[in-house]
Amino acid sequence: MKKIILSAIFLCFSSVAFSQLLPSFQFGLKGGANLSKLSTENTFSSDNKAGYYAGLWARIGAAGIHFQPELYLSGKNTTLVSNVDPVGVENKVRFTSLDVPLLIGTKIGAAGVGLRLNTGPVVSFLLDDKQSFGQATGNVFNGRFKNQSVGWQFGAGLDIGSLGVDLRYEAGISKIGKEGYSDTRMNLFTLGLAYRLF
Repeated sequence: MKKIILSAIFLCFSSVAFSQLLPSFQFGLKGGANLSKLSTENTFSSDNKAGYYAGLWARIGAAGIHFQPELYLSGKNTTLVSNVDPVGVENKVRFTSLDVPLLIGTKIGAAGVGLRLNTGPVVSFLLDDKQSFGQATGNVFNGRFKNQSVGWQFGAGLDIGSLGVDLRYEAGISKIGKEGYSDTRMNLFTLGLAYRLF
């Protein structure tokens, strides 16, 4: 009886390990919320504001490692407050961008439940930025932003059947500002829900 139990346990672990070695392809939809903040010089401060993202993801895996490219439309919001003259001027900025994460990760689990770890670069293409000022003098606080920026994502996810939940942090690598906010990078947290189509 003991040998049968040990054999069954060994067979179970062997099946899980073998399934990790087989090549696989998955594709699905994804959407969620983000909290974005600009890392800045002492000339102004930035508050966390909620935004959104929605798009597509794919996952190609073999030998326990997967490559996960994604493509989604993202709305990022933040409020900038001047710390120099004129002090206290607010600039509310809304970014709309097309984001392309290119992630490498691994997955641990069995029976339709799995824990994923992912990391990799993300390229953001700015589609639009809208700025609104709390005061008329805020025009001196106006800024111009680059059309493209690069960040790095770290995160984890949990898959249950066709559903998945992802939590990530994105650190800005390249500066996003050209004029007004030249030494500025975008950092954000994202929480998303994914659905696997196949």
